[in-house]
Order: sequence, then C-alpha cells, then structure tokens
Amino acid sequence: MSIYVEILVRAPMDALWSHTQTPALHERWDLRFSRIEYLPKKLETAPQRFKYATRIGFGLEVSGEGETVGQRDSTDGSSTSALKFGSDEPISIIREGTGYWKYIPTEDGVRFLTWYDYRTRFGVAGALVDRLIFRPLIGWATAWSFDRLRLWLEQDVVPEVAIRQSLIHVISRVALAAVFAYHGLVPKLLTRHVDEIAMLRDAGVAAGVTNFAVIAFGILELSFAATLVVAWHRRWPMFVCLGLMLFATTAVGMNSPRYFEAAFNPLTLNLAVACLAGIDLLVLGSIPSAARCQRRPTAEKA
Repeated sequence: MSIYVEILVRAPMDALWSHTQTPALHERWDLRFSRIEYLPKKLETAPQRFKYATRIGFGLEVSGEGETVGQRDSTDGSSTSALKFGSDEPISIIREGTGYWKYIPTEDGVRFLTWYDYRTRFGVAGALVDRLIFRPLIGWATAWSFDRLRLWLEQDVVPEVAIRQSLIHVISRVALAAVFAYHGLVPKLLTRHVDEIAMLRDAGVAAGVTNFAVIAFGILELSFAATLVVAWHRRWPMFVCLGLMLFATTAVGMNSPRYFEAAFNPLTLNLAVACLAGIDLLVLGSIPSAARCQRRPTAEKA
C-alpha cells in the first residue's frame, strides 16, 4: 500500500534537482502542497527541516513539519533525497511518514522516482478512509504533479499555465459529454421528439423504421458521451466530434434547412460543439496526466 511514482524527465540533472529541492519552485508544481518553507539550521551538517501546508478547501489548511537529507553525485551517478514528515494537527489523516526521491541518469534523461508511506490517525475508520479514498487520491496527485514538473522542464509549460490548461480541458470535455448524453437521452430515447423523427424522414428513412433509427442514434450518442470520458486524454474523440458536427450540419442543411431558422437550431448547436472540440484539441498537448507515470517499481511489473 506504499506509494510509488516514476517518470522519465528529459532535462539536465541540475535543473531537476533545483526544481525539486528549492521550496519556492517545489511548491509551484506539487499539487500536494500550497506552501513549503525551509527552517534555519543549527548546524550545517544537520538535516534540513521544513514546514509544509496544504489547503483542503473551505478556508481550511493542514500543516506539518519534516526533515530531508539530500545526497548528490553517488558512485553510480544517481542522487537521492530521503525525508521524514508528520503533522500534529488533529484534522490531518497523516500522523507521520517516511520516503525518498531518487534521480537516476539515463541516456534519454533522468528517471525521477519517489516512494513513501505513512501512518494514519483515527484508528480503523482512518485506515479505511485512507485505503479507499485518501491514498488513491494522494497517489494520483503525486503522479499528476510529476508530469506537471516534466512539462515545465521539457516544454517550458509553467505550472500555472498547466493547471489553467487542465481546467480548460475539464470544462470542454465535460461539456461535450453532457451535450451528447442529453441529446442521446432526452429527445431520442425518452421522448422520441417529433423533430428527430421529422429530420430522419426528410433524410429518406422509411416511416416504419424511424422509431428504431431514433433509438439507435440515441444509444450511439450516449456511447460517444461515455467515450469522451473514458478516453479522457485522447485526441481522436475530438476529431470524431468535429467530423460528426460537419456531417450533421451538412445533412440538416441539405435535407431539413427549415430548422436553421428556428430559435434553437442545429447550426448554432453544432458550431458550439465544434468550437469546444477545437478548444480541447488546442490544450491537450500541454496538460499533465498521471497516466504518464509508472506506479510500480520495474521489478514488480508483470
């Protein structure tokens, strides 16, 4: 149940080390922290102590302390950073934990990986919430943050832009899925609206099969709505969406042009859907994805 995340970063070791070991840079890309602050050392050889804080919403913040020891230039060329952390705040599910970061140079870049584990509060209830909700969430946040760091170092997509692009993607993709789900469910499957039947008849569909055709199109639209969510980071659904809008608009224009005069008409709807698909395509190349990270050590992968 420990958390492991690994990603290949095609950037110099010094840049990666700086962006992960400098608090002002670290807190910009790591979704798990809103503030990181190094504490003064009493001795130069002592571990570096730090404070951290995480906003959890509704004006609440969880803070804690830890210490880290970084080691550069090992005999095999790798670097490591070991850490201990914990929180005394009663609302923190994490009581204390340990972990490390490791930086392994390769021909293609630097393998950047982390392993960490922690003990929880609140007894059996805390352990259950951690297993079912918190641990999967913080594991995802770690992986997503690693890819945001990769984009920053490889493509110069700064973290603030990456999060904004991600929000644009979420809004566009959810809106598209909602449009296809609604139009597949309500006017086709639930009500079999007269306009849906009329447009099919205008297109030459025989009267005896229009109901079946409406149901079939409704199922297809619902299926495509689900595909937009399942293929969350894929580009091809957006190209399919653009093609569908072009086909649908052309078909209505050729067979049922009277609907272009309606107050709520397919021309403006299809244009809006196509624009959402185009916006999503524009941002997809610069958004982080936890799926780009490896979540198990190589030796454990089957």
